[in-house]
Amino acid sequence: MYDIPLILEDYLNYMETIRGISPNTVKEYYYDLSTFFRYIKIRYRMVPRGTELEDIEIHDIDLDLIKRITLQDLHAYISFADKTLKNGNHAKARKVSSLRSFFNYLYSKVNLIDKNPAEALESPKTNTRYPVYLTLEQAENLLDAVLENPNEEYRKRDYAIIMLFLNCGLRLSELSSIDISKIKSNGTLSVIGKGNKERTIYLNEACQKAIADYLEVRPKEVKDPDALFISKRKNRMSNRAIQHMVDRYFKKIGLDTKVYSVHKLRHTAATLMYKHGNVDIRALKEILGHESVSTTQIYTHIDDDRLRDAVKSNPLANRIKK
Repeated sequence: MYDIPLILEDYLNYMETIRGISPNTVKEYYYDLSTFFRYIKIRYRMVPRGTELEDIEIHDIDLDLIKRITLQDLHAYISFADKTLKNGNHAKARKVSSLRSFFNYLYSKVNLIDKNPAEALESPKTNTRYPVYLTLEQAENLLDAVLENPNEEYRKRDYAIIMLFLNCGLRLSELSSIDISKIKSNGTLSVIGKGNKERTIYLNEACQKAIADYLEVRPKEVKDPDALFISKRKNRMSNRAIQHMVDRYFKKIGLDTKVYSVHKLRHTAATLMYKHGNVDIRALKEILGHESVSTTQIYTHIDDDRLRDAVKSNPLANRIKK
């Protein structure tokens, strides 16, 4: 798989096969921990001064070396990530999470170390990042731009894709992996989300109609008969192909693709449901497939009007002293 220490390979396999962590998250753990081990070799003077980080081999990292690692080493690594790698708070917080997970595995899961140096490792304070999203008018303009596509097959395909993004708040990987067999006659759809967890998506009438219209023109001779969305080469559409398609329509309505991305359509769906649909935050959590309601709470900042109306609805709001 990678030229990595066996102990790290075992951990990554555990995370993916036992814990069910998504492959993308496992890759992030691999990157963070590989960088950490390279840094440790620099810190412990195991490589010549001035050796480039990416040139440092880590296949020789063993348990004896890992047992030497202290909390001070972890603090030094996060400082290195900040000052040398120029990582922001969110990237540093992810590295802290990777270290905590790895050392917890060694300490409490496989009992390879006697003490956990990451037990007291604190995560750097992160500034709250509010989601970027399309306004209702921009979302409608995006759909109108799709309808101008002269090719019927791609017009109906692209319209169905963007309708699903804007109405259901799907992740890119969830949408690209949709199978026709997972679309039920009762207006529901099963998708595989983060951690390989399956959840049910409820399709509104607009989404059901968009899918039905696309299925009428969807190619019949394809390499994956159960794949819903098909590329020009008659394969299941890849994540990259969907990204490029959405970017074209963003540019068409004048949106900067450095700011707006496919993921912003997920933010848009959540925002529209919260602002215009009176969706409870816990219901929104289930719709989006979030592990924790704290993740979903980033959308609560967007509805200042609702907060203002709530204050105005207080029965004492009209008690004005004359």
